[in-house]
This record gives sequence, C-alpha cells and structure tokens, in this order.
Amino acid sequence: MEFPRISFHFLISVLNILLLFSFSKAQLSPTESTVLFQIQRLLEYPPPLQGWTNWTNFCYLPYSPSLSIVCNGNHITELTVVGNKSSPSQIPKPNPGNFKFSQQTLSDKFSLDSLFTTLTRLPKLRVLSFVSLGLWGPLPAKISRISSLEVLNISSNFIYGEIPQILSSMKNLKSLVLADNMLNGSLPDLSNLQSLQELDLGNNYIGPKFPSLPNRLVTLVLSNNSIRSQIPPEIKNFDLLQKCDVSSNQIMGLISISLFSLPSVQYINIAKNQFSGSIPMNLSCNDKLYYVDISNNLFTGNLPTCLRSSTRNKTVLSFWNCLSNTSTKYQHPYSFCHNEALAVKPPSAVKAQENESSNIKTRLILGIIGGILGFATSFLVIVLVVYRRVGSRNMVNNKFESYFGEKSPAPVVRSRHVPSMRLASLCLPAYNTFTLEEIEDATNNFDPSNLIGEGSQGQLYRGWLEDGSAVIIRCIKLRRKNSPQGHLQHMDVLSKLRHRHLVSILGHCVVTYQDHPSMCSTVLVVHEHISNESLRTHLSELRKREMLKWPQRMAITIGIARGVQFLHAGNTPGIYGNDLNIENILLDASLTAKISNYNLPLPFKLDSESPYYGQEISNRNKYFFFLFFFFFFFFQSSGLCDLTSTCSADNAEKDDIYQLGVILLEVITGKVMASESKLEQLKLLLESSINEAPAKLREMTDPAYRGTYAYQSLRTAVEITINCLSKDSSKRPSIEDVLWNLQYAIQVQEGWTSSESLSTRS
Repeated sequence: MEFPRISFHFLISVLNILLLFSFSKAQLSPTESTVLFQIQRLLEYPPPLQGWTNWTNFCYLPYSPSLSIVCNGNHITELTVVGNKSSPSQIPKPNPGNFKFSQQTLSDKFSLDSLFTTLTRLPKLRVLSFVSLGLWGPLPAKISRISSLEVLNISSNFIYGEIPQILSSMKNLKSLVLADNMLNGSLPDLSNLQSLQELDLGNNYIGPKFPSLPNRLVTLVLSNNSIRSQIPPEIKNFDLLQKCDVSSNQIMGLISISLFSLPSVQYINIAKNQFSGSIPMNLSCNDKLYYVDISNNLFTGNLPTCLRSSTRNKTVLSFWNCLSNTSTKYQHPYSFCHNEALAVKPPSAVKAQENESSNIKTRLILGIIGGILGFATSFLVIVLVVYRRVGSRNMVNNKFESYFGEKSPAPVVRSRHVPSMRLASLCLPAYNTFTLEEIEDATNNFDPSNLIGEGSQGQLYRGWLEDGSAVIIRCIKLRRKNSPQGHLQHMDVLSKLRHRHLVSILGHCVVTYQDHPSMCSTVLVVHEHISNESLRTHLSELRKREMLKWPQRMAITIGIARGVQFLHAGNTPGIYGNDLNIENILLDASLTAKISNYNLPLPFKLDSESPYYGQEISNRNKYFFFLFFFFFFFFQSSGLCDLTSTCSADNAEKDDIYQLGVILLEVITGKVMASESKLEQLKLLLESSINEAPAKLREMTDPAYRGTYAYQSLRTAVEITINCLSKDSSKRPSIEDVLWNLQYAIQVQEGWTSSESLSTRS
C-alpha cells in the first residue's frame, strides 16, 4: 500500500502557517498596536517612541528607563514614556491663567482630550506614566473611563486648571502623581479612594483648602502649593502614613502633634509655612522617624526632646523659627513670630506666648553667661598646650602665609595616572564668570522663596539663567580679602571642577563689600541643576526602585566611583572630605550619577549667608572669629592635628572610601543605614554569606533586582564593599581599586546577560 506523496513545498507552507500562528499568540492585538501608533503621533514623536515600524513587537521591546510597555495576553497593561522636556519647576514658574506655548511644551495642535480619548481604547491598562513630555491643557474628565488604572503618573508637564471631580470615582487607583504641573483650585474629595496609597501633587497651585484624603495613604506630598487651611485632625487616623510633605504652602495655626507619633511615619516636612505657637515638650516621636523639617515657620518656645538634635539616624531641621533652645544665629527674635502670628492667634494664646517669652529671655541670659565662662576656660587650656608644642615663631609665620595661599610653594603633585578623566567634561556647558546683576536676575534678587537649603558650604538658591536653564546658586562668605592673585588661583580651581559624574560648576561671581574691609568677598558659585532626585529616593520609593535593576545599579556605582576618582586624582592637590552619602548622589533623567555637595577648595569660610543677609558684623563676632582662627592656626602649626584623622590627607581619602562603601552597601541591600551598629551588623552578614552557598548571599540582596544579576558580578561588588568598610583605614582600597572591581563586575554581568539572551533564543 502506497502512501500519498506530499510535496516539499506543501510541508514548508504548513510549517510557515504553524509558525505564524504561534508567533501571533505573542503579538499585541492589532487594535492596541494601532493605539500605540496614534499615541506616538499625538505626542509628536518624542525620542523614546521614534523608530517604531509595523514590524515592531511592542511587548518585547528592550528595557529602557524612558520607555516601558508591559503586556498580558494580547493587551497592554503598563505604558511608561519619559521625555526630555522641561517642567514648570525648571523654568521661571508660569502663571496658570496665562499659559503660553514654548519649546518645552507640545505644539498648539496638541490636544490632551484627544490623547485620553485614545488611551480609553486600552481596556486593561493598569499603569500609565507620561512624564516630561510637554503635555498641556486641562485634565479631561474622561480620564475616569480608564477604570482599570491603578497607577497614574503625568508629572512634570504643563497641565493646568482644576482636577475634575470625577477622579474621585476611580476606585482602583493606588498611586496618583500629578506633581510639577500648573493645576489650581481645590482638590476633589478623595476620601472614598480606599485603595490609594500614594498621592503626590507637589509643585502646583492647589488650594486654599486642605483636601479630604483616604486614611490608608502611605505617601502624601502636597509641597509647593497654595494651601492655607490647617491640617485636619483626622490625620491621627493615618496609621499607614510613612511620608508627609506639606512644605512651602501657607498653612497657619497649630501643628497636630499626633502627626509625629503616627505608627508608621518616617519622614515629615512642614517647612516654609505659617505654623505658630509652641510645640508641647511632652511630644512623642515615632522611633522610625528619620527626617523632620519644621524650619521657616513661626514656632516659639523650646524644641521638644525628641526633635532637639540631629543624629546619624535622624535629621531635624528647625532654623528660622523663634525657638530658644537651638542656635540663635539661625532663629528669628521672638517678636518676629509674635507679630506675624497675631492675626491668626486668639488673645489667650498671645498672652501665654508673652509669658513664655519672659522665661525664655531669662534662660537665654543665663546660658550666655555660662557659655562665655566655659569658652574662656577652654581657651586657656588650649593656649597652654599649644605653647608647649610650638617650636619657633618663624615656622608659624610660614604656616600662616601658606594657609592663605599668597606666598605658598608650588603644590605637590600626587604620582597617580588618571587616564582620560578630563574627557568627561567635554559635553558640559562652557564655564562663565557671571555679574552680580545676572545672579540677581536669576534668583529674583535672592527672593526667600528661592532659598532651597543651607549647609556648611553656604546657602543654596534656585535660579534660572537668561536661556531658561535651571541652576543652583551657592552663596559663600569668606573670612578676609585675598589678593587678586589669590582670587584667581581659587577661581581657577573651581573652573576645573567639571565632570560628568559631579554636579558641575558652571561659573562664579565674586562680590566685594567696600564698607567692610575686614571681610572677604562673597563667592556666588553657579552649579548645574539636576531635577531627577537622589539615589536614596530611587531606592526607597517602590515605583522608582523597580527601575533600578542590577545593571542600572552597577552603572550608577561606577559613575560615583569615577566622580570620586576625579576629585581625588584629577585635581592638584586632591579634594577630600567630600561628604559622600546617598542623599548627595543625584540621578539625572538618564540615571547618570552625579555627586553633589562635595568639598569646594575655597579659603576659610566665615558663614553661609547670602549678600542680602547679615552684612553688619559686630565687634563681638569679630573677636570670637579671631579666637576660632587662633585655635585652628596653632593646631596646624603645633602638630596637634596629627592626632586626628581629619588633619591627614591620606586619612581623609580613606574616609571618602568608607563613605563610598556605605553607599555601595545600601545599593546592594536596598536598606537604609540608620545607625553604625546596623551597618556593622549588615557588613558582617554579607561577609559570612560570600563564604557560604550562593543562596545565602541572594537572601541579603534587594528583592527589587533579584533575578537580574550574575552571581559572580554580585559577589565581586560585595567583596569590594566589605573592603571599603574596613575599620582599619590602611586596609581600605584606593579609589582606583574600587573602580577596577566595579568595572570587572559589570563586565561579568554583560557576559552573563549575553549568554542568557542567547540561551533564550536557542
């Protein structure tokens, strides 16, 4: 019996049909593919969406921080597009009632209504994120038709008008992020959205009423709005709240003390409001609370014990109130808060504050007397010690001249090969010398609303240059006038602090006060502005944490190491003591790491006030400054500095390595190093895990990136981290060794990724 002969071409045709059928099962439905092309057109072809063709398999696009499409079956469930447009916070803040098109927005043909009409054709969409795309227009009510939405993020655009009331009907919403837009008016009642865990409406014009909110929120951000009413007492029922930021509003009255003792609260920022009255001394703070900012309010009286001081595991900022048991240099007099708060306080509260002010003055006088006696005693003891250690007057004079850089010898060049580090500054804007008028225009005459921080290296102001680019301006006052040659030397050093992995310096301005010949000029240092938050934020916020898989984390740590290498070896002499911590590592839109707040090599600083604050210096302040400099000068000349690690360049270098190790540890584990003991415990656990089975080390890693790393890559990173954290500073590696190991780890990772890709194709 003969079987019918089947032609070869027939077999090929059948095989092709089967392959086509199996391939189509992994394809997006034609309707939703069409929707994506319509979105591409409506968004006017932003860079992440360019290059699409009819053959693009949208469900299997390679990972990118700027584009993410997730499919389930034949449907899109997640759509994330991050553009490169500026936002309202990065340019002079526009008026929502007078919106104008610009290069930072989509064209006048764009329709936000059409965009959301198109999006309603994605019935299974759970996550929608359109960031920095230049969207503009009022938020359409038809957004509620996307009933499956759980995460909505349309931040950093130019959306204006009121938030539609119908938004309160989207019961599935877990995260609502509309930050950095131009939204105004009152927020609709959101208390029925019991699934909502994250609400971020920062940098808008929302107000004046404090909104009604669901009590299951975990993150609440309403900063930089126009809210005037008090925080409602219902806040005491927010048992899951971890982060509360209502800073930079106009909220008046007393603060709800229950906010500080909520069972889950970790971060509270109520700065730059009009909170008044005294904070109860018996205030109870949650043990998990690691950051509190109550600065720039009208608080009076004493600061409670649980808010009194910053520690390694808790930061407390309380300056520019009228508090009496903190540094008076950064507090207003009581009369300031008293007068400002009269309009909102009942007479009984005013009288109570006046009585309290009398007690405060008495305690303040006694404290000053005790401080002067203690200071004088310490001065005599140190003079006796120094007198015995000083060798000769000539040596002292030489040290004095060398310190101010006017007769100093040529610096010693460290013998270290630094390959091509200068190439990392080629793509940065040119360095400029600014005039005071340009700085004043950029900061609106140093308007207090543009003051964003204050630290050991000066006040920080937000500003915008003539071309619209955002910058940060640091105001630093120096102790004495240097010679023109000395100024040029220091400014020349600043002009070279430009690197891809530093928040680079774009220019400077020197202001000299003729009325104060004993004072040095104020140096205004212009830094580039990085808008994408810190590495800590990306490791602590779940939606951003998911972006940082192992390859991204390795690229970030290599960037940090290269920045440190530039500071240590790319300058002569090297720059050490750079306050390396995870809060000072900023990430730009492409997740490139940039070190901020590093040590600026300027002459000895007097204080951190701007040109418009505190220009008058009393004889008493000059006297105390002279004593302080006297101590510093004799410690340098007598050799007493050799007793501490901070006086040694080598030890300062190793301190930076240790701090880099702490950052690496947090990147690997995803855990906040709240204390020295926790850090040491975690280090010991990592050290023991690398000598055991691979599963033990995997247990120590951040779950957010598990499954995305090669074990040997992880192990290499862990080993160099442990070495950086050595208690014996002499055993810590050089920055070149750290960088070599991290680069080796990423090479291992890339090899593993390639082999994984090949194995999935075979």
